[in-house]
Amino acid sequence: MTRLLLPPLLFLSRPQVPPASLFKSQRGHGCSGNRVKEILWDRVGVSSNRNSCRTFCTGRDLAAKKCVPCNSKDLRPMKEESATEMMSKVGGWNLVKEDGTLKLHRSWKVKSFTKGLDLFQLVGNVAETEGHHPDLHLVGWNNVKIEIWTHAVGGLTENDFILAAKINGLDLHHLLRKKTAT
Repeated sequence: MTRLLLPPLLFLSRPQVPPASLFKSQRGHGCSGNRVKEILWDRVGVSSNRNSCRTFCTGRDLAAKKCVPCNSKDLRPMKEESATEMMSKVGGWNLVKEDGTLKLHRSWKVKSFTKGLDLFQLVGNVAETEGHHPDLHLVGWNNVKIEIWTHAVGGLTENDFILAAKINGLDLHHLLRKKTAT
């Protein structure tokens, strides 16, 4: 019996065809057989319908994914139900609806104005690498707010959750104010 062992970084590349063994392992995850190919394309980081079934993905899985170009013809905004399901994978973020547009939102209190700028630099480096850019706000001298949404489609896509998961993976503790114990 021949066994195909895939290196762990395989899913960071963009193969043209997913390995056949993946098709077998994805059945029974609550999606119809017709959706299996679509889910697998999503899993390997290739653009597909953004409203496909994603309940198997963890926050760690999201952080390992790569954002797809926003000019993809298949990129569509998520429905609110799908976005709500994805929220558990990006702890600390809030789902907000502004003027009918779903967005991810998160706030931090930083130690100083310059620490806020340092936080923006770290987030900016991740955003540049992913080619997906959040809205960054420094309000007052120490309140940092980040909004993530895909402007090109006017709503949320998996890219937004990927970026949020990657931001969650940053070491920001040295920049943040310590909470006072009462």
